[in-house]
Amino acid sequence: MKLICFDCDSTLSSIEGIDELARIRGPEVFARIEAMTADAMDGKVRLEDVFGLRLAIIRPGAGDAAAVGGRYVAGVEPTAKATVAGLARAGWTPVIVSGGFRQAIRPLADFLGVDRVEAVDLFFGPDGSYGGYDSAYPTTRSGGKLEIIRRLRAELGAGRVVMVGDGVSDLETAPAVDLFIGFGGYATRERVKREAGAFVTSLAAILPLV
Repeated sequence: MKLICFDCDSTLSSIEGIDELARIRGPEVFARIEAMTADAMDGKVRLEDVFGLRLAIIRPGAGDAAAVGGRYVAGVEPTAKATVAGLARAGWTPVIVSGGFRQAIRPLADFLGVDRVEAVDLFFGPDGSYGGYDSAYPTTRSGGKLEIIRRLRAELGAGRVVMVGDGVSDLETAPAVDLFIGFGGYATRERVKREAGAFVTSLAAILPLV
């Protein structure tokens, strides 16, 4: 069994979901959240130091998550759908492993034909208002994607595992995968580019590497 795991934000889609949730709240909130997200993705601050804080500021409702779900699909990486289909034909099982939010990512996963999404659940009240998030989920903290990759390998009996992503949180999976592919189609992070086993700027370039 061959498993290929994709980061979502700035990899399968051009957007950062948390930033788009913030954008709904206006330019001041967006600027504040965008800076926090960039620092976390660059490894300047720990993910767990900003994860809950960002959500406490935004307080996204169910309607906000649905709106961002549409933006994920609208911003899909141009070669993503064909690449996922090509990998499936070659015997690879795709999974999305993200520090984003399951409800917002699900429409993109459905569009791409990816069954499994490992991401953080948002909770909503009966009226759709923000009710918190799954703070125990691994991808809310540093090293969380590494934990999920190890669990997936064991659960699925994967003989080969590849991870694709743009951020330091993705690079952290390198000890548990056979190949880490850094992605720079939307944001090039120098540490990721330097330490990745391979580095691409189009998802279509993955097929020859695996």
